[in-house]
Amino acid sequence: MTVRRSGMNRRVILTSRPAGIAQAENFAIDELALEPLREGEVRIRNRFLSVDPAMRGWIADAGNYADPVPIGRVMRSLAVGEVVESRSRDWSEGDRVLGWFGWQEIATVTADAVVRRVVQTDLSPSLALGVLGINGVTALLALTMIGEPKAGETLLVSTAAGSVGSAVGQIGRLLGCRTVGIAGGSTKVRDCMGRFGYDAAIDYKAGKLDEAIARECPDGVDVYFDNTSGAVSDAVLPQLATGARVVVCGTAAIDRWNPWPTGPRVERHLLVKKARMQGFVVFDHMNRWEEAIAILAEWIREGKLDYSEDVLEGLEACPDAIAGLYRGENSGKRIIRL
Repeated sequence: MTVRRSGMNRRVILTSRPAGIAQAENFAIDELALEPLREGEVRIRNRFLSVDPAMRGWIADAGNYADPVPIGRVMRSLAVGEVVESRSRDWSEGDRVLGWFGWQEIATVTADAVVRRVVQTDLSPSLALGVLGINGVTALLALTMIGEPKAGETLLVSTAAGSVGSAVGQIGRLLGCRTVGIAGGSTKVRDCMGRFGYDAAIDYKAGKLDEAIARECPDGVDVYFDNTSGAVSDAVLPQLATGARVVVCGTAAIDRWNPWPTGPRVERHLLVKKARMQGFVVFDHMNRWEEAIAILAEWIREGKLDYSEDVLEGLEACPDAIAGLYRGENSGKRIIRL
């Protein structure tokens, strides 16, 4: 592991725009001298960096909800760290914070880049990037606001052992649903059943996915939490129950938007089953983050909500980290520890 020199900042920059999933060759690690803070800025020493499937969209050239990361700039990411210097009235030295600090060791940002103060000091700060952050908040708010699960209903979750899906399944159980997970490979299926408490789990790599869904959801799917889109979702839609709700949270199965992906049409399924399908982007609901995190933290303390972290070491792990997600290498929330 390379050691940062005093007064210098090591960072991961985007050097080229990928055609599909970002690969290690799309990034480079450089070193830059730290400049004196200006009024209103804060300096954070990053401790944990986030790796999220959504990053694929943040560096795509079109078709996303956020402006792409410019070539030559630090890779956008959430991170957790400590304020080491401040010229902002809002933040003080020693504050533990979550924010848009990027893939770098030292972040010098304006105060509005800080999302929140991490106040759950009895729990690992890394959780602020996962189950007590973007992933857990997404799971809780998307499921309850769009999925509207009711006790006794069947909840089907794709990427069910992932950082969002694993939380969705557990929250669904807490709300009284029968939970069925779809995951890739026997290890992740075992995690769904043994660690995350799903009532049933399906290995989509085993084939005959439509038959497996019909077997495990004999009365149809009342709530489908979709983290994948693509062929998995094509197999689910014909088996929606009347009045079903589909939460579109991710499109992990689609590796590019040019050409735009096509597949079976959804209109007849939604019409004849009087179902609805709605997308969810967690950043539209920042006003509810603290409320959601307080609920999730209490469930963790009570032993009702489990989580898994996939921890990579050092800035050198960053360039290949997104590609690794799409290769299915991670088990749980992928983070980089500095």
